[in-house]
Amino acid sequence: MSAVFADEPVRFSASAPTAVVMDKPFQLVYSINANGKDLRVPEFTNFDVLAGPFESHSQSVQFINGKSSSSVSVSYTYTIQAQKTGTFTIPSASITVDGKKVTSNGVAIKVLPADANVPASKGQGNQGGQASISGDNLFIRTEVSKTNVYEQEAILVTYKLYTLVDIVQCNPKNTVDFNGFMKQELDQPANKQMALENYNGRNYGTFVLYKVLLYPQHSGVIQIDKWNFEAVVRVQNKAAQRSIFDDFFDSYTNVSKYVTAPAVKINVNALPTANKPSSFNGTVGHFSLNSNITASQVKANDAVTLKMTVAGSGNMKIIKNPVIKFPDGFELYDPKVTNNFKTEASGVSGTKTIEYLFIPRHSGNFEIPSAEISYFDTQEKTYKTLRTPVYKLNVLKGEGNETQIVAGNYFDVLDVKQIGKDIRFIQTNKFKISKEEEPIFATLICWLMYLIPLLISLMLFIFFRKQVKENANISLVKNKKANKVAQKRLKLAQKLLKEGNKDSFYEEVLKATWTYLSDKLSIPVSSLTKERVEEELTEHKVESIIINQFIQILNTCEFARYAPNSGQQEMGNLYIETIKAISDLEERFKKF
Repeated sequence: MSAVFADEPVRFSASAPTAVVMDKPFQLVYSINANGKDLRVPEFTNFDVLAGPFESHSQSVQFINGKSSSSVSVSYTYTIQAQKTGTFTIPSASITVDGKKVTSNGVAIKVLPADANVPASKGQGNQGGQASISGDNLFIRTEVSKTNVYEQEAILVTYKLYTLVDIVQCNPKNTVDFNGFMKQELDQPANKQMALENYNGRNYGTFVLYKVLLYPQHSGVIQIDKWNFEAVVRVQNKAAQRSIFDDFFDSYTNVSKYVTAPAVKINVNALPTANKPSSFNGTVGHFSLNSNITASQVKANDAVTLKMTVAGSGNMKIIKNPVIKFPDGFELYDPKVTNNFKTEASGVSGTKTIEYLFIPRHSGNFEIPSAEISYFDTQEKTYKTLRTPVYKLNVLKGEGNETQIVAGNYFDVLDVKQIGKDIRFIQTNKFKISKEEEPIFATLICWLMYLIPLLISLMLFIFFRKQVKENANISLVKNKKANKVAQKRLKLAQKLLKEGNKDSFYEEVLKATWTYLSDKLSIPVSSLTKERVEEELTEHKVESIIINQFIQILNTCEFARYAPNSGQQEMGNLYIETIKAISDLEERFKKF
């Protein structure tokens, strides 16, 4: 009988280092949250089993609201060693729980060669300092995915730290202007994990410091400037041994070491001028286009939607809405655009959906011409044009007189009908008109003279009573005025943006965002965290895309003090994104 939390599924998983060094043992661990039996592991091809499996159990009991629940955790540990270098996969294992077979995940392991050279000293002498830490055991590489690209073609730039010493932290000392590029930063985990990598015959611990996608904006040779970092290294103090106990009480010192990521030159090829389509506007990548229309036959004054979806990867953010020349007499609304982009190391990918809503105001047979989007295909190195089909639309005559809706542009002969006689004669008989006098008292007018002032007084009483009650509720007042307060702060941020005051701009946007969320959620700023914001907005059933907008704004502002220098365009984009995020959240709260 397995002991697992009620309704908790059985989880059986395998874990091991993603990279190991040849001739060095490591551990492969299978974990399960239930009592199982008949563990079956795969054949460890390309690996030698040195020891195991060692089985360990742990159990916990919780009491919540007078009810107890228990859980079990079981692990099976193998100590293994690689037979050769390369990348190998250990297949999944299986175990039986309550008569059912459960399967684990497989594990991919990269085996690195052993150090070709004699391991160098880690520089942890008794003097400490920067001189004892050489460039061989601590350095930064600027890795670029491509050095020969076309304009607007994405380049992944990774700043990676290589170390043989104990690193406490590593932070930028200056900012870098990626002049000539449009940048798109990639999210990085807050807690950087060390990975093993063999470089120039030696195995280093590596940390990814920063990742960014760059899009070159012009042709020629563009240089990514060098970047200075300050690393804090933990150095062991080696004093003269005074007693046998000194070996057990070593002390350590944190030493600063300045490390520079080298500059890199990128050769940017100009986009060819031959066969360039007239609809091309700088889009580069690889895309596809789908479209559909909601109906092929409608009545006049009924709404119709033409939907287009662009999918693929490349600089999708600059794709413009195609211009479609709809027939005369069609009332056209601004297109609705939905972006579903994902930024990855390979570039920006996803879909851009454009919906055109229009209303035909006149009956007849019409054609909606083809729309086109052109781009430069980096794989085939040629221009391509995507087109929608020509849609035929049969518009039937609608209810009533449709020509009354279109102001003088369209007339239907069938709508012009003769009504009896063209001229009706005027009555010429003699007659006398007299007005009968009625008493005002007890009439409808009399009652209204009494009721209307009474109703107005009652409405004013209810209105002012509500105002007094709402003003007494400070949280409600702050909630209602949150948007106005945020707009005032953002006006100041706009002024700082125009002045180019980067630090004050990001600080003001950060304050405006935190203050707005505090007032809107009725939570003091001192108690707000990003995690709390996500929880509260999720409880209010706010869409995840709006939540991610606020988290991205907060991350951008907080990272701006040591991030590469932001230009006016990036600061302007952040200002627009902040206004949009606040507007979207306001619209969401109005629905409740």
